[in-house]
Amino acid sequence: MAVLLAGSLLAALAGCDGGGTSDSKPSAAPSPAGPPPRTERQLTAAALADGERAGAYTVSTYPLGGPLDTDYTAEPAVCQPLVSLAPAVSGFRSSAEVGRQAENPAETLGVTVDIQLRSYAGQGAARVMKALTTAGRTCAGGFTEDRLSLVRAKYLAVEAVAAPRLGDSSAAYRFTILDVRGKKKLYEYLTVVRSGSTTLSFRAEVTGTQDVGAVPAEVIRAQWAKFDAS
Repeated sequence: MAVLLAGSLLAALAGCDGGGTSDSKPSAAPSPAGPPPRTERQLTAAALADGERAGAYTVSTYPLGGPLDTDYTAEPAVCQPLVSLAPAVSGFRSSAEVGRQAENPAETLGVTVDIQLRSYAGQGAARVMKALTTAGRTCAGGFTEDRLSLVRAKYLAVEAVAAPRLGDSSAAYRFTILDVRGKKKLYEYLTVVRSGSTTLSFRAEVTGTQDVGAVPAEVIRAQWAKFDAS
């Protein structure tokens, strides 16, 4: 009798820890909530400040809250993450966002870098990166950018380029764009880094036809260092 009771007890314990019967309950799945999103105050503290230097570049705040291209849209819509991740046009609702601009004061028509820090609830930031990767692959052959229903710009090519090894994931792209007159090829670069619930986006463009080769590394390094220390 004692042996039978001991055997029954062991069988019951095996069923409780998931290693016994086929009708045992599965272990609870990990929570999809993700890290809590940063507030606007926290993003402001993590962003480069007005007048701060990033190598040869000086940072400033936007006079009207952000660049005009945050309202640009893409056709087809799957290409939207390559144009703008602003909530009004992208469908990704950020919890908070802060924007900055970096320019080299020694260059009259030099590179301008638009910097956007956005935080998302749940798995929002990870979904942004997934959509960005899909857009980079699907839209490699080009797409159309609608600029406030006033002008349409043609992206001729989207190329994945080396992304910085920062955060939880990152992606970088080179765009070849036909100017609005349809005569000249222009080049822009986009780098996006995700850390937890936050994305850091860097878009570099130049007035002219020169190819700057990448988003200036010193801008990315300076912004990442301040964000990572916050």
